Amino acid sequence: MKIYHGTDTFQPIPYAVVTSGTFDGVHLGHQKILDRLTEIARRGDASNSGGETVVLTFWPHPRTVVSNDSQGLKLLSTLEEKTELLAAAGVDNLVVIPFTRSFSELTSAEFIQQILVEKMGTKKLVIGYDHHFGRNREGSFEYLQQHANEYGFEIEEIPRQDVEDVGVSSSKIRTALLEGDLKTATKFLGRPYSLSGTIVKGQQLGRTIGFPTANIQVDDPSKLIPSNGIYAAEVIYKGQKLGGAMSIGTRPTVGGTHRTIEVYIFDFSQEIYGEHLTVQFIEYLRPELKFEGLAALVDQMQLDVERCRQILKM
Repeated sequence: MKIYHGTDTFQPIPYAVVTSGTFDGVHLGHQKILDRLTEIARRGDASNSGGETVVLTFWPHPRTVVSNDSQGLKLLSTLEEKTELLAAAGVDNLVVIPFTRSFSELTSAEFIQQILVEKMGTKKLVIGYDHHFGRNREGSFEYLQQHANEYGFEIEEIPRQDVEDVGVSSSKIRTALLEGDLKTATKFLGRPYSLSGTIVKGQQLGRTIGFPTANIQVDDPSKLIPSNGIYAAEVIYKGQKLGGAMSIGTRPTVGGTHRTIEVYIFDFSQEIYGEHLTVQFIEYLRPELKFEGLAALVDQMQLDVERCRQILKM
């Protein structure tokens, strides 16, 4: 996949099949659009043996710019994660447009003419259900249908992706993760939710009670952290997949004062401070609890670890 930061270096291609959006999480709804994008590009048109797919996305997330919500909005995927997911989906070209206040002021007509026509050379535009674009989200599928001939491209809208009669969206996945509904989040994403980070030193209490944990400092502060609780997790470290029991919370039993992300990795004893790893959330076990003392906490941790081993078959 070719990656462009901005539109200046992008060279229009003979048959560009384009879509645009934030693609946060690259969930099942997004995947449906991408599959259709690829299908159209590979088929080509009467004068071309085939085309190339082009995904236009925006960074930072538009909501953080237009609503000054830079602290409140947490994302399902960092820019790096989104790039990897789009590459895995078979996208040919990714154009990351810096989303600024001035860019947000483009009207739908200006966006179409300046970006889709002049910069991208769009021949076919594929958009998702209820997609809007341009200043104040004034552009719609109906608007595009009315003006497509003027701009020289065709337009297609993909129906919303339903899972058990529920429309898939990034906001619904965020809500599910924050409410501890990992099952719904996984179903809508089409894969386990994951996060990546660097291993940092904590209080090292786990070593004294037989459960040494890796404290994870996430790469991007805008990354959404699921609700507090205990999770069965798969740990990806240097290409190796390991099992683990993950805890997110404030550690109330030992008087914790801030939120931490810790994972006890099964059958693993390496020192990995400063190293990077990824965790995938497989199953939610229970909420975070305050126990009467360390002995009760250790007893519960033993049960949690055994349950996680059963879930992960490790």
